[in-house]
Parts: sequence; structure tokens; C-alpha cells
Amino acid sequence: MDVMALNNDNALLERLEAHDRDALSSALEEVRFESGAVLYEPGTNIDYCYFPTGSAICSYFVEMDEGVAVETILIGREGALGGVVSHGNLPAFARSNVLHGGLFQRIALRDLDRLKRDNPAVGHLMNRYSDCVMAQVFQSIACNAVHTIEQRAAKWLVAAVARMGRPSVTMTQEQLASMMGVGRSYASRVLQRFKRDGLLRTRRGGIEVLDRDGLAKRACSCNDHVDAHFERVLGGLY
Repeated sequence: MDVMALNNDNALLERLEAHDRDALSSALEEVRFESGAVLYEPGTNIDYCYFPTGSAICSYFVEMDEGVAVETILIGREGALGGVVSHGNLPAFARSNVLHGGLFQRIALRDLDRLKRDNPAVGHLMNRYSDCVMAQVFQSIACNAVHTIEQRAAKWLVAAVARMGRPSVTMTQEQLASMMGVGRSYASRVLQRFKRDGLLRTRRGGIEVLDRDGLAKRACSCNDHVDAHFERVLGGLY
């Protein structure tokens, strides 16, 4: 997965032809969210579709009865959150959190629905992207069922720094463990092994990747499979 150029653009929107992108741009507004902000809560209506830009990244979390919120997929400037293919204001199923703050482009769903009708290329792009989102979800389910905590942790950290274009992730060990649906002690032992091998270092409230290639070798191949699907469907957007 290549590090994307950091700017205030969204790579998904850049896939549109200039006239379609201009039509969409007139309905977009720029907003900033800090790390930890919540875009959607389960059951609340989705009023806006958000397009992360630059180093901003978000995750969808499913809240379990045991009180644990488990991450399903990670989304950065390659994608969008909320109302991608649905029509009208529908309730959110999962919680969406901002993991790394930054600028977002957002559009009201009523405007997005209108643009899908008036500009078929916009609807076509969103449909193709939704197929890629499903690929991420499917791969995540399989990954969680089969791969080790170490493989999953390495996969997540590699994906996060690739999207942000920077080696440091603002996250505690407790947060990483919760996202992966494992106990803190398991996550701590994995991170200690990575630190011992010179792959990363931890600081208060953050994790810094020192050897991304070495960490990628410890990860499972799930990111590669999703990357290949994005390549076929959206020309390497992932």
C-alpha cells in the first residue's frame, strides 16, 4: 500500500471527471474534526456523507453486549463514510470515530442523492466504492477469525501509517486492544515484541512505527488482498 500524497483532497473524489467533480464540489463544505470525535452513533440518522482528506482517518466500530467496541474497517482519504449508496436519511448501524483528526469534505445526503440522479458518474463511483467497502468488511471478518493478534496488529499499524502518511499513530495500548477485541495484556505483549525487534516504539498516548517494511513482514496478507480488489475496481485507490 503506497503512502498517499498529503493534501486537502480526497482520492475517491479525484476519480471523477472534472465536470462531475465540479458539480459535486459546489455542494461540499470543509469541516475539521479532532481525534476522538464521533461522526455517527448507532441508530442516529445519517445526515451527511464525509470524505476524509490528507491524514484524517476514521474507523467503524461495532458495539458488543460485553461493552467492547470492535473495529471493523479503517477509512482514510481513499474513501467516504455514510450514505454512500443509500437514499435518504437512514440510521447508522455502527459507530464512526475519528482516529486521527484533520479536514473533511462533507455533503448533505439530500444533495448527494440529487447529484447521483443528475450525474450518473457520481452514483457509479459510489456504487463501485461500496463494493470495495464490502471487500474490506469480508476480509476483516476472515482476518479476525483466522489470523493471530500479532498479524492483525501489524496489519492495522501498517494500514494506519500508510493512510496518514506519517509514522506516528495517536493511540494507547488500551485503545488498540479494544479495537482488536482482545485483552490489554495480549496487545501489550505484541507491542513489546515489536519494540524488542526495533519495529516501533511507544510513547504516552501514541505508537511510532520505526520499520514499516519490517512490520509489514509480520502482518497477514489481508491488506494486500483488499488492495488488489481496489486496483481492479477503482484503479488502485487503496
